[in-house]
Amino acid sequence: MIRVEGTRENNYLNSRLVLLPSLSPSPTTPSISKYVALLPLAGFIRRLLTLSLSLQVLHQTLAMCGIFGYCNYLKDKNRKELLEILCNGLARQEYRGYDSAGLGIDGDKPGEIIYFREVGKVAGLRKRIAESNIDTTKVVTSQVSIAHTRWATHGPPSTINCHPIRAGSSDDFIVVHNGIVTNAAALRQVLQRRGYKFETDTDTEAVAILTKYVWDSQPDKRLTFVELIKTVLKELEGSFAFVFKSTHFPNEIVTARRGSPLLIGVKTDKKLKVDFVDVEFSGADADTKVVDTLAPPTSPTSHLTPPSLGPKISRRHSRNFIAEDGTPQPIEFFIASDASAIVEHTKRVLYLEDDDIARIADGQLHIHRLRRDDGQVDTPAKRSIETLEMEIAAIMKGKFDHFMQKEIYEQPESVVNTMRGRVNFDDYKVTLGGLRSYLHIMRRGRRIVFCACGTSYHSALATRAIFEELTEIPVSVELASDFLDRKTPIFRDDVCIFVSQSGETADTILALRYCLDRGALCIGVVNTVGSTISRETHCGVHINAGPEVGVASTKAYTSQYIALMLLAIQLSEDRISFTERRNAIIDGLRALPGQIKTVLALDTSLREFATGVLANSRSLLLMGRGYQHATCLEGALKIKEISYMHSEGILAGELKHGPLALIDENMPVIIIMTQDSLYPKVQSAFSQITARKAQPIVICNDGDDGIQQGVKTIRVPRTVDALQGLLNIIPLQLLSYHLAIKNGFDVDFPRNLAKSVTTE
Repeated sequence: MIRVEGTRENNYLNSRLVLLPSLSPSPTTPSISKYVALLPLAGFIRRLLTLSLSLQVLHQTLAMCGIFGYCNYLKDKNRKELLEILCNGLARQEYRGYDSAGLGIDGDKPGEIIYFREVGKVAGLRKRIAESNIDTTKVVTSQVSIAHTRWATHGPPSTINCHPIRAGSSDDFIVVHNGIVTNAAALRQVLQRRGYKFETDTDTEAVAILTKYVWDSQPDKRLTFVELIKTVLKELEGSFAFVFKSTHFPNEIVTARRGSPLLIGVKTDKKLKVDFVDVEFSGADADTKVVDTLAPPTSPTSHLTPPSLGPKISRRHSRNFIAEDGTPQPIEFFIASDASAIVEHTKRVLYLEDDDIARIADGQLHIHRLRRDDGQVDTPAKRSIETLEMEIAAIMKGKFDHFMQKEIYEQPESVVNTMRGRVNFDDYKVTLGGLRSYLHIMRRGRRIVFCACGTSYHSALATRAIFEELTEIPVSVELASDFLDRKTPIFRDDVCIFVSQSGETADTILALRYCLDRGALCIGVVNTVGSTISRETHCGVHINAGPEVGVASTKAYTSQYIALMLLAIQLSEDRISFTERRNAIIDGLRALPGQIKTVLALDTSLREFATGVLANSRSLLLMGRGYQHATCLEGALKIKEISYMHSEGILAGELKHGPLALIDENMPVIIIMTQDSLYPKVQSAFSQITARKAQPIVICNDGDDGIQQGVKTIRVPRTVDALQGLLNIIPLQLLSYHLAIKNGFDVDFPRNLAKSVTTE
């Protein structure tokens, strides 16, 4: 084994280059480790260091690709149907952000793979398929095929860099990949020295060629597909999800994940005999092991989870997917990065855990574990097949022009869904069932720490004041990346709340694991059932906002805001002195959906602001105080990411400490002056900016007579101060939408952004 040591600042250099650790190469094929030992070490390290730094920069990019795979067994499908399923699967994941798309299916000859790749949107891929001369009438009974939308990190968007990626010039192994392999440069260099030729600039190709190298190195000891992939994965560093297909293993597919989401949908004509799949562990007893479903899981939360009440069942039964009458049955499997790509086919899904390796062949699904020597806690010994709650209609645009517009207008319904079953408006009672067993621990906590990124961070910031007021516990709100950079002290009596719409945000997940290691109570507030954060936290709240299919998380903000507000109310229910305050907030929540509809009726006037007052502006300042500071930050973020206009949210109390220098007659300003306890202080800020010739747009309450004549206003209904930000943010969402449309930008696919950030 060779280990290249480096400084702590260059952690990449600590990655190992130990290939084939459990295999002995043939005498004529020296191992890669031996070959590396022959390299001039000093020059090798220098080149690695340079590549390391560039990879660390790449690792900060928003790499959110979309994976889709389809397998059918004893189910007739013609090629036209296959291609349509693959393209639809990619189209359902377009919101994740991508710059090229591709797919690979079986050809007419044994071992032949047909590729379609296109830079740009899935629509372009469909056009390329339509223009080809492929025989779309050919019917297959069993097959596997894979598809991918790529977000460029290693190499520019091009057809050659588009996935699926093959092993150099060979179709022996093809791969689709989400994430980044951080030691790909070292692997590439070593494999090139071994004589392998690379066609692309991608890190994925290093994985494909490494797979071929392992296969070629063992002509006398043929591995199974799973054994082969396990050997490869042990040499990889980074965050990724893979789907492998090989001509050596027809009609067989292997998937693996570490840090990037991956799930498998199952569709059958008859009811399945079991609704879970056992994990097959390596070792002598792997095939004979019987899972005792009375035993508690060995997850980080095992001491908190009651054992399931079910009979012992042999491993064989759970993986064959036989019908209740014991006969094999036609079956389809759908592999995807996101449930939205699967829901039109089936609602029965299985979420893979980190270091799971799933093999699909002959209508069977097997799940294996990659046993890594990193001391991590074992995960549960089975994967449940869950039922999706979303509907296909919920991820279609319907009557709206864009997904973002649809999500803005869905907010009256989404906030109701967040409160449904949790708020009893008659008894003024809030019940969050997922937290019931942990409320006493939370109330005894000495500190509440919110950890989030982007919009989720703003929703936490918006509710910090009400948490401090109702619980009288100190609250800090942390950006997950900065929280990790500082190695923030966390103690066992801290309560850490992790907010993420997708539940897969990389920085937030790393912060969660950091806090778990230090013994803190960890709570998740997410929208995606089965996501990493929802599985790894001790308890949590699903915000129930419904599926989001635009990059701009508009309804996520309002639903997260409400979910956190409900959490604060429930935490304080043991304090009689706050009863009146809690009741006032609950009354405000009851009126909220109708008030949001009132604000949405301002759409036409907001369009006029976008095409008139702000039409030619290059910058925009938004300012407010107290609860409205978070509103300004979130509004500025939406305007930035959708309309590409520079915008900045400013705490009005800091106006005299620098930002006032920017104010003149040419600087557009939006100031939030809704009536709360800080209203007089915001009036003072208004006076300061108008004295310097600013002509602000004022967001104020209906019936507020304190606004001077001639001032441009956006009037919204008045509600309790802690909820006012929910109404104030909606005009800013609409404004960002209209600014983008005016300039001809695609609001559903803003440049350089992805829906869920799964790399650091």
